[in-house]
Amino acid sequence: MTDVIQVQTTTAERQDAEHIASRLVGTRLAACVQVSGPITSTYRWKGAVESSQEWLCSIKTRLDLFEQVKKTIREIHPYEEPEILAVPVVAGSEGYLDWLNKELETPAE
Repeated sequence: MTDVIQVQTTTAERQDAEHIASRLVGTRLAACVQVSGPITSTYRWKGAVESSQEWLCSIKTRLDLFEQVKKTIREIHPYEEPEILAVPVVAGSEGYLDWLNKELETPAE
């Protein structure tokens, strides 16, 4: 088991997904964010079944940064209630996990 997690969120617009990715990586809250899409999401919202095109952000970070990641997403996300789900990364290549952890460290000044 690692302390690495993958957080996902979706947006209606590609530029919103790219903004989230840029902010999280730029502030070292994420080592990498992959933006995929468009995807089709079907869900129940306020009593009605909805279907919409969305963009998926797959955010690579650590569990200890989750609350900050969640706060940042909520600050800039246009949805009333954005999807913010974290899943554990149970294993990964040593080199990738080392790289990820180094990218999440604040550089010495």
